[in-house]
Amino acid sequence: MMSAFLTNEQIASLVEAIQSAEDHSTGEIRVHIDSSTEDHNAETAFKVFKKLSMDQTAERNAVLFHVNFEQKYLTIIGDKGIHEKVQQAYWDHLHDYITSEFAKGNYYKALKSAILETGLELKKHFPITGKNHNELPNEITFS
Repeated sequence: MMSAFLTNEQIASLVEAIQSAEDHSTGEIRVHIDSSTEDHNAETAFKVFKKLSMDQTAERNAVLFHVNFEQKYLTIIGDKGIHEKVQQAYWDHLHDYITSEFAKGNYYKALKSAILETGLELKKHFPITGKNHNELPNEITFS
């Protein structure tokens, strides 16, 4: 569970950001840090999305940030429910922000901001109406 680009404290803080971002929404957010893929990153990101059961949430409102720091690659996947609400322009804006911060070496700042901003969008479109079941673990996964 180590990344050359993030400290263990930063990883723990990102998990807290995920928990905070999910607090007021039924949405789910995951971060996957990939150090093993050489190419076909979008395909790999979709495989990870499915492997983490992110396509199985009740409202189809899971969001995956799939990052490969070594390849300087980021894929954001919003499942059908959230994608229909925010449209592609939202993901493009978020992707541009994150990659511009990555270019400056601000890996932690970029991911934390993106997680929290995504949480606000999820809250807007998928507010809690009753008990909030956490459908997926709040963790950062690695490969």
